[in-house]
Amino acid sequence: MRTRQILCPTDFSETASHALSYAIEMANLYQVNIRLLHVMSKPYGEHNYGIIVESPEELEKQLEAYSEEKLTELVAQIEPALDNVLSVTPVIRSGDIFANILEDSVENEVGMIVIASHGHTGLSHMLNPNVAEALANKAKCPVLVVK
Repeated sequence: MRTRQILCPTDFSETASHALSYAIEMANLYQVNIRLLHVMSKPYGEHNYGIIVESPEELEKQLEAYSEEKLTELVAQIEPALDNVLSVTPVIRSGDIFANILEDSVENEVGMIVIASHGHTGLSHMLNPNVAEALANKAKCPVLVVK
């Protein structure tokens, strides 16, 4: 692998967890680190993570806190499965999911992206193009799409 890290985007879904398992296997095989990326999209989806708020700013703060908590939990689960010399870097971004994943992969010269074929489902999934498919077509590095 050309660099020392794998990018694994997550939306905290079961499918994303399955993709993360593959990222861990690949990281151990190639002895590379993992960048665990969560992108908070706007608007924040039809489910809003079940958070009740009074303003968009409050929603964004609470979503960021929720995302940080979930990423911290994932890192704690991942680290024991990685070889001792490897690490996990949690990253939170905000905005367009596809654009942020692509930008992060270029900025950090990742060697591979490991992503779930589909994350959370619902109306937004039916209206938006598939992020994994778009990444497979546009990314400069290999993309492993996990079902």
